[in-house]
Amino acid sequence: MESYRVTKKTGFKLSKFDPGDTGELDPHQDGKRKAKAELAELNARLDSLQERLYADGHHKLLVVLQGMDTAGKGGTIRRVFEGVNPSGVRVAAFKAPSEVELAHDFLWRIHPEVPRNGELVIFDRSHYEDVLIVRVRELVPEERWRARYRHIREFEQMLVDEGTTIVKFFLHISRDEQAERLQARLDDPQKHWKFRLSDLAERKLWDDYQVAFEDAIKETSTPSAPWVIVPANRKWYRDVVVCRTLVETLEKLDLEYPPSPDDLTGAEIS
Repeated sequence: MESYRVTKKTGFKLSKFDPGDTGELDPHQDGKRKAKAELAELNARLDSLQERLYADGHHKLLVVLQGMDTAGKGGTIRRVFEGVNPSGVRVAAFKAPSEVELAHDFLWRIHPEVPRNGELVIFDRSHYEDVLIVRVRELVPEERWRARYRHIREFEQMLVDEGTTIVKFFLHISRDEQAERLQARLDDPQKHWKFRLSDLAERKLWDDYQVAFEDAIKETSTPSAPWVIVPANRKWYRDVVVCRTLVETLEKLDLEYPPSPDDLTGAEIS
């Protein structure tokens, strides 16, 4: 998974990452079948590791999901965390900010949602919206959103210094793939609830968003809070990449079940 991790800012370009990549899994052979089998195994490992994270109570994990519309943030959450015990796992979805939230600094609504000890929290969108849509739609002056790169780096470093492990995923899809997914939503009445006419207006700004994402990733990928560029055209490979990365991340924490607070010597069930 290291090939998808952003380790160097110099020369970073989103165009260097193929959204249709499937690694060693050949989509024309049995790659999809192998991916689904691997994902089932990874889900089981993730479940076990998350339970240890919760039981250990000393670590916390923040997972940030970003991507263009239809990139699959919701689908990733459903499939990657399938079967994981909801105790200690929480999803925080950030929609358009409210009037109260807009009256505060841009991180005011973010901080209360970060994970507590033993908790795994998934951000469905995040504080990065304030250097993405805010930039593209020119909602604040440039000097203001540019300063937010530094604010974000410092905020995330503070979380890391206080014991939070952070992994940030950019779900990378192509413009053609987005068109297919939007059309599928338009064609299926059961998916109309996902479709907004504003999606079409946002799609016209595709190139602007690509530049905004590229700059945000380049400016905020750090050793402490790295970005992972996930090829997301094929959902089955997207899920494997995310789950592999999370399992590897949790395994590095050396999580252990704590001992019982009581002396269990001689304890018997009658």
